[in-house]
Amino acid sequence: MYLIYSFSAQTGEVSGDLSYKISYQIVETTNEVLDQGKSYDELAAAADGIHYYVRKAAHMSIYFLLAITVSFPLYVYRIRGFWLMLLAGIICVGFAGLDEYHQSFVAGRGPSIKDVGFDSLGAFAGILLVQLFCWSTLHNPDKRKRKRRHRSR
Repeated sequence: MYLIYSFSAQTGEVSGDLSYKISYQIVETTNEVLDQGKSYDELAAAADGIHYYVRKAAHMSIYFLLAITVSFPLYVYRIRGFWLMLLAGIICVGFAGLDEYHQSFVAGRGPSIKDVGFDSLGAFAGILLVQLFCWSTLHNPDKRKRKRRHRSR
């Protein structure tokens, strides 16, 4: 949560520059790996083309990680299924809303309901991953059969 708030506290210019550098690095690396031989201007245009998607992927990724860190402990404390989706979802989406409100006080930034939507998609993907992972590892029928056979020996 601190990391999210610290990124949100960056001015619009600083935040835009950081995500543009990442976009440019992606395009430049792709150019080198695929040996495309693009010029600086072509790389800059390509970086501009993916900049929006890089920013939204960052939103989804960081809320994906937040959801995992929120929902895993809840799962361990036996909050599962619908209730896990609801509680972890409220925490993550609520935090996304507060984060967007926080951005309204930062120079060159503003709140965006669309960003809350992208944050929510990442969060719910993280919650689902935790549920699937925990269910598949903790509720594995083969594991129970092995334990029963081991105990009967």
